[in-house]
Amino acid sequence: MGEVILTMKEIDKSFIGVHALKQVNLELKKGEVHALMGENGAGKSTLMKVLTGIYAKDSGSIIYEGKEIEFTNPREAQDVGITIVHQELNMMNHLTVAQNIFIGREMMNGKLINDRKMNKEAAKLFEKLNIDIDPDETIGNLTVGKQQMCEIAKAISRDAKIIVFDEPTAALTESEIDELFKIIRDLRAKGIGIVYISHRMDEIKVITDRVTVMRDGEYVGTLITKDCSKNDIINMMVGRVIYEDPKQKSNVPENAPVVLKVEHLNAGKMVRDVSFELKKGEILGFAGLMGAGRTETARALFGADKKDSGDIYINGQKVDIKNPMDAVNAGVGYLSEDRKRYGIVLDKTIAENTTMASLEHYMKGFFINEKEEKKIAEEYVNKLRTKTPTVDTAVINLSGGNQQKVVIAKWLVRDCDILIFDEPTRGIDVGAKNEIYQLMSELAAEGKSIIMISSELTEILRMSDRIVVMCEGRKTGELSIEEASQETIMQAATLRN
Repeated sequence: MGEVILTMKEIDKSFIGVHALKQVNLELKKGEVHALMGENGAGKSTLMKVLTGIYAKDSGSIIYEGKEIEFTNPREAQDVGITIVHQELNMMNHLTVAQNIFIGREMMNGKLINDRKMNKEAAKLFEKLNIDIDPDETIGNLTVGKQQMCEIAKAISRDAKIIVFDEPTAALTESEIDELFKIIRDLRAKGIGIVYISHRMDEIKVITDRVTVMRDGEYVGTLITKDCSKNDIINMMVGRVIYEDPKQKSNVPENAPVVLKVEHLNAGKMVRDVSFELKKGEILGFAGLMGAGRTETARALFGADKKDSGDIYINGQKVDIKNPMDAVNAGVGYLSEDRKRYGIVLDKTIAENTTMASLEHYMKGFFINEKEEKKIAEEYVNKLRTKTPTVDTAVINLSGGNQQKVVIAKWLVRDCDILIFDEPTRGIDVGAKNEIYQLMSELAAEGKSIIMISSELTEILRMSDRIVVMCEGRKTGELSIEEASQETIMQAATLRN
């Protein structure tokens, strides 16, 4: 690591009724990967928006390359070498890779855009970053991982000296994460300072040099990554110790009744001859690498995707699930991995979202009984400990963890006995994650049965009573929690048939 390139000192920022940043400090050195961590709502994104001129600070100072600066818009920050690679990629899908990289700075040949020259310059950037992407490819045809590489190339093309990565691995496969880390290490070697925002503890230990932790809009402290443990960071983030130890033994009696039996399920290319059972009060973990077919299995079971063959039994009775309504009527609820797309309607209120799957019970003639709707929503806000001022709050204004609780409430109001949780804590901070875990355990103890799909092995081992492992569309292993370990799961997850 080199000399200090950026110092943010005692940054303060308030919005109406909210003191978002309180005397926050951050120091970044040249050639450093510096993690910025904290629960959702801790102020990480707000701090970066102050840095890049999206928000004006109320007080404090920002020193960049030895000079005090204050940007009034992101373009000013980019022009001097500070850029953000956002979690939600900002790409024009119909344009080529090169056109996206140089958008707003197009190379011209008279009055015409010189695509040939832009392709050539983009190819040079990719060569410098050791990335194999065709500059003339339409960007919408690329994977999310490749699109992210293009965003990095765009930042480098602006001669970036500081790059902020906001949750960069949230939608990447393991191999794409490996590629990203190679690029980040190359950028570090070139002296570029990197701010790395992530909830994934294992990544922080692998890729970062220092960690700055924020809590409730305040600076908590900075640690040297190699000298601290995951528990040290978590304790600073949440102000309490959260244990992530694996479950030692199943909580489900051996003679517990089977509530769901799936036999020889086939659907498309990604679900091939999958069979399993789920018991009453059990949390059945589904593990596997990206593309293993776990989500596709859940969607076929729920009727969201058409099954080609196979039988499904609920409480011993064969059921014909052709669509999601059939599944819901059979007592199955599905919490999608993409909750914002399939789980909730962001601009609707908590009350409206809570009753969405059982609206017929809250109708008075042609109208919704809003009094009853609010009453049941308030009951589940209290039961699930959802943080909100009122059930009339739009769901878009909630944190990721609280949005997830609204989705859970929707299926509990419907009285679903079988719940499929697909990546239940994706994009959720460590404190909210612990609350979701506690909630799932409580639901299982009450007799609900849960299928939990997760890409995090620590989550699978912490929550599951039993584990089904998949690889390339097939079930390749089934483990009791007593015999399961990261090694035994990974062996089965890479066991191609």
